[in-house]
Amino acid sequence: MDKVVSSAAEAVNGIVDGSSLSVGGFGLCGIPSVLIAEIHRRGVTDLEAVSNNCGVDGWGLGVLLKDKRIRRMVASYVGENKEFERQFLSGELEVELTPQGTLAEKLRAGGAGIPAFFTATGVGTQVADGGMPWKYAADGSIAKASPPKETREMDWHGEKRTFVLENAITTDFGLVRAWKGDRHGNLVFRQSARNFNPLAAMAGRVTIAEVEHLVEPGEIDADAVHLPGIYVQRVLPLTPEQADDKRIERRTVQPRPNTPNGGPR
Repeated sequence: MDKVVSSAAEAVNGIVDGSSLSVGGFGLCGIPSVLIAEIHRRGVTDLEAVSNNCGVDGWGLGVLLKDKRIRRMVASYVGENKEFERQFLSGELEVELTPQGTLAEKLRAGGAGIPAFFTATGVGTQVADGGMPWKYAADGSIAKASPPKETREMDWHGEKRTFVLENAITTDFGLVRAWKGDRHGNLVFRQSARNFNPLAAMAGRVTIAEVEHLVEPGEIDADAVHLPGIYVQRVLPLTPEQADDKRIERRTVQPRPNTPNGGPR
C-alpha cells in the first residue's frame, strides 16, 4: 500500500516516447512542475498531452513544448503560451481544442469507466459538425480537421433537444500536484489548485502525484480527501524548495490610493 517513491526519476519511470499524459493544473496553478521537468530531463518526446492548457513559455508543459517534445495537445485554450500558438498555426503541432466543461467531463468519465456521454455543448458548431482545424499545413491550409460526431435528439425537460456524443479520455499516465497526500495516495488539493487535478488523476492508467506535504495514513480525515488513493499509483514527496517554486502566470498590481501618479503597491 505504500506508494511513495524516492525520486522524480523513479516516479516517471515507464513514460516513454509516444506516451499519452493527462496533466493537472489551470494556467500555472496546481501544475506538476517537478514531474514535467524530469520528463524533459529524460528526453522523452512524441508525447500526447491532455490538459486545460499548455502552461506558458518556459514553464509547465511549455518546457516540453519549447523543445518540441509534444506531438499532440488536447486542451481548452491556447492561453498565455505564444510558442503553443506559433507551433499550432505553423503546422508543427496537432491541437484538439475542446470546450472546457466537456474536457473536464471527458476526463472524469474516463476515470469512472463511462466510455461516452451526450452533452448539449457544441451542438450546431464545428465541435459537433466537424471541420475544426486540428493541424495546419505549412502553407496555412488545413491538413487535418475534426470529424463529425454523432448527435441524437432526446426529450429534455419536456422538449426535444439535440445532444452530441463525446468520447471519454483515458491516458497512459496522469500527472498531478497535491497540497497534501498520504502514503496510500489519498490526496488533498488546496483551494483553486484543485482545478483539473482530480480529473487528470482519474483519467490516467498510472497516476503520479507530487505532494507538497506527505503525511502518514490516517492523518487526513476521510471527509477531507478530494481524491481517494485508488486513483493514485505513485506518490512523490517534494522538498520545501520544490514545493515553494511556483510561478505567477500574469502579475498585476493595483494603484496605491492617495499616492502621486498612482504608484504601485
